[in-house]
Amino acid sequence: MAKNKRIAAAYASIERNKLYALKDAVALIRGNAKAKFDETVEIAINLGVDPRYADQMVRGLMSLPHGTGKTLRVAVFARGERAEEAKAAGADIVGDEDLAEKVLAGQVDFDRCIATPDMMALVGRLGKILGPRGLMPNPKLGTVTMDVKSAVTAAKSGQVEYRAEKGGVIHAGVGKASFSAENLLENIRAFVDTVQKARPTGVKGTYMKKIYLSSTMGPGIEVDIASVNAG
Repeated sequence: MAKNKRIAAAYASIERNKLYALKDAVALIRGNAKAKFDETVEIAINLGVDPRYADQMVRGLMSLPHGTGKTLRVAVFARGERAEEAKAAGADIVGDEDLAEKVLAGQVDFDRCIATPDMMALVGRLGKILGPRGLMPNPKLGTVTMDVKSAVTAAKSGQVEYRAEKGGVIHAGVGKASFSAENLLENIRAFVDTVQKARPTGVKGTYMKKIYLSSTMGPGIEVDIASVNAG
């Protein structure tokens, strides 16, 4: 009953058909995040793209100014010197054939997967497992690289991946409700700016249609795009 009252109060605090300025939306999100855990602040951007076409796909990695508030578990496929570099950089799991065997056995207990180029023949055999989870290393995202130290450091420091889904919507966590309003505003604006700059060449008409913010247990709030860009 208490949970229902909390959710009802959260919905009562917003006007469903109103466009909120970014600062006001963030204030409401933080004020309504009263769960017993530190809720994630999430952004959803509705883009005017059709990801079925290669020239309209929007995908990438970016580092939020103040991190995500979440510690990612990072796995690295590497051998020898590169494996040692990955371990020194803080990778949680490092291996080659032994790591592949664990993945094949269903032990996919990591959030980001990085591989050196020479490991891709091995990693490629894991595509049916890693692909659907969004974990397949990709050179365009910087997760297939010889510079595993930088890749691991970036993943651990608050890097977030974004990818347009079937309906052209991008979802991402941009911080925690416990973050200061200023830090959330900077994270959100940095994320939106990155997505704007990733506009594909094949997009015609309006690219960024709608932006919504929410917390893990809270209602979605539509944000005035102009107020995001104004910052």
